Amino acid sequence: MDVLYEHLTESCFDPPIREGGLKDSEFADVLSACEPAIEGLRRAYEVGRLPLLRLPESTADIDSLKPVAARHRERFQDVVLLGTGGASLGGQTLCALADPFRKEGPRLWFMDKVDPSTFDTMLAAIDLKRTGFLVVSKSGSTAETVLQFLVTLGIVRASLGANAIPKHFTVITEPGGSPMRELARRFEIPVLDHDPNLGGRYSVLSLTGLLPAMIAGLDPLAVREGARTVLQQLLTVKEARDLPAAVGAAISVGLARHRFVTSTILMPYVDRLGDFALWYRQLWAESLGKSGNGTTPIKAMGPVDQHSQLQLYLDGPADKMFTIIELDFAGKGQQVDPTLADDPALYYLARRTMGDLVAAEQRATAETLARNGRPVRIIRLANLDERVMGALLMHFMIETIVSANLVGVDPFDQPAVEEGKVLTRDYLRQTGIQT
Repeated sequence: MDVLYEHLTESCFDPPIREGGLKDSEFADVLSACEPAIEGLRRAYEVGRLPLLRLPESTADIDSLKPVAARHRERFQDVVLLGTGGASLGGQTLCALADPFRKEGPRLWFMDKVDPSTFDTMLAAIDLKRTGFLVVSKSGSTAETVLQFLVTLGIVRASLGANAIPKHFTVITEPGGSPMRELARRFEIPVLDHDPNLGGRYSVLSLTGLLPAMIAGLDPLAVREGARTVLQQLLTVKEARDLPAAVGAAISVGLARHRFVTSTILMPYVDRLGDFALWYRQLWAESLGKSGNGTTPIKAMGPVDQHSQLQLYLDGPADKMFTIIELDFAGKGQQVDPTLADDPALYYLARRTMGDLVAAEQRATAETLARNGRPVRIIRLANLDERVMGALLMHFMIETIVSANLVGVDPFDQPAVEEGKVLTRDYLRQTGIQT
């Protein structure tokens, strides 16, 4: 079945793929169970209970972000985003659309790691006088981000003086008391409010994703316009089978329930979607991995992982679902000079472009998986821009929420990770320097 989002089409498992797919009756049963989730999302939209569902139609917050983005673009050569998880992955996903060799606007660094070598390498590559720091943590107490914040505060104060701190830092965190807010107050750093009712992994359409995108020169309104096309389908479809996100949820949950599928592979054939695959991995894992539920999300990249993972996918355990994201590459890129491909073994490449090869490979991989009984869906993109990315992001967030409803878990919490956070703080206190 093909469902068109203008530039976004999704092909799912109808009919089933041999013994690896779902029977019609199995699929129909799970799909019908999506109806309560769809109605629940509609009610949440009507009463404004989920900010995520209102963001695609909002513009006022973007207007307020324009001068902030302009200040970063005009004042800085580099902008370093300090944050991890949803505070960083959304911005990375969107900014992957920007030309990395653009002549205007600052270079963006997404420092979602605390490996000392990685951080020191970044510091050595920037000029502090021409660098802005965007510090993002919903709670304002994320250990990695607070540590990065403290370290860079100390470096900027030592190098440029305390008076320079408010000019070089901007904080994004939710209202209320937190270590990050207290540091911002102490040093008179501008603070932008993170919606407390919007979880980090669902915040890509908010300022956490859109402000970095705007600094990179991307169009935030186009991102939201793409998301709005998906939202409108959610609000207007008459049956679950007409909503691609519900179809995707039913397939994922149905395969896990009836075919013991334990992993879901997202495999874009588009380099600019590499960060998107990482964003999806967090979204799916943290939202569904509860009380023994969930499938393991895995990022794979085509064509690269044809040469490292495809053997396992085709001939290993039949416990995986595959989503291939294709782009219309045919005829794109540099062409092979036929005088250089005059060897009979190279005739098939003569006058072919790089895009021709990728187009053939993405088609071949999907067909080979299907022929080997591996359940695979294909998302075909005519192009990739802010609007299409917004549609992709909204689609997968809705698909994830509906999937969580099907397995009976809360898609918005992550209770199991708290133990590790507590232990981390305990270990630091035990080994800390006493003053």
